[in-house]
Amino acid sequence: MRVLLDEQLPRQLAPFFVGHEVRTVQQEGWAGLSNGDLLKQAQAAGFDLFLTADQNLEFQQNLWRSGLRVLVLKAASNALEDLLPLVPSVLAEMAKAQPSQVVCIEA
Repeated sequence: MRVLLDEQLPRQLAPFFVGHEVRTVQQEGWAGLSNGDLLKQAQAAGFDLFLTADQNLEFQQNLWRSGLRVLVLKAASNALEDLLPLVPSVLAEMAKAQPSQVVCIEA
């Protein structure tokens, strides 16, 4: 699965998603894009899943049109040590998330 990490998530999180191609918004050159433009770019580039900590994303965008699976991480902070405990749940949800679905994963 091709996974895009949103820019507020630490890039050091990527290697923990073994078996998936993980790229960051910064690596793609999309830093600073609005959420709508970012989702369009991700879909056009063939990403399957968008991983973010933006808890308002599902209320701001029409995610049904994007076709992307979206996982929203809710932790004490966006620091790597707060996000790592969520990795097993993220991997489990990645396996079953459907296109245009938004799933929140909490610590």
